Amino acid sequence: MKILVVDDEAPIVQAITYNLRKEGYEPLAASNAEECMSLFKTQNPQLIILDVMLPSMSGFEICRRLRADSDVPIIMLTARSDETDRVVGLELGADDYVTKPFSMRELMARVRAILRRPPTAGNGAATSKLEVSGIVIDKIRHEVKVNGKEVELTPREFSLLEILATYPDQVFQRQALLDRAWGSDAYVEERTVDVHMRWLREKIEADPSRPRLLLTVRGIGYKLSSAPKA
Repeated sequence: MKILVVDDEAPIVQAITYNLRKEGYEPLAASNAEECMSLFKTQNPQLIILDVMLPSMSGFEICRRLRADSDVPIIMLTARSDETDRVVGLELGADDYVTKPFSMRELMARVRAILRRPPTAGNGAATSKLEVSGIVIDKIRHEVKVNGKEVELTPREFSLLEILATYPDQVFQRQALLDRAWGSDAYVEERTVDVHMRWLREKIEADPSRPRLLLTVRGIGYKLSSAPKA
């Protein structure tokens, strides 16, 4: 999952991107508003860590502009502990607010917590349906149809499929899937993901031995293809 870090202090950017990489995320870095908006448009990050004090344009203004077009989660960083700043950031649509200096462990925990939240539609309501490659997921009714035919999934299989369908073509590491589907506090081996993926393929693939939808990315994890090959 791509996470955009926007801060003009190079040591902070380096520290955050290093820790994000250790957590299995793909960090992107920007030092000003122009770089931020360019990367946001071209890379489609799943979360933005945004500093308030930036050259040429404040993080508040960037947040306001992002919120005009997107519900991407935003964590704001600031060196000021003034409650007014926090209120302004949250009112502009930020999802969380962290004051410098901060614990890197705490920041990573907040990142994980936000990315475990259900995605939202443009009006802020929870997205009720997902559709990828002939798979339709109804999250309210907890139903899945493949090419119009309903399939029965266990709650864990449903959760895994929902995660992958929310971000089609995005490669998820096994540990990331464990954290999101089982919870970061659960003690479950990564091999468990492989077993559940095999069961899931048997239910959604026409030929589970030659999967076209639920693909393994060697050495990394899994993804759900939005354009399966014939």
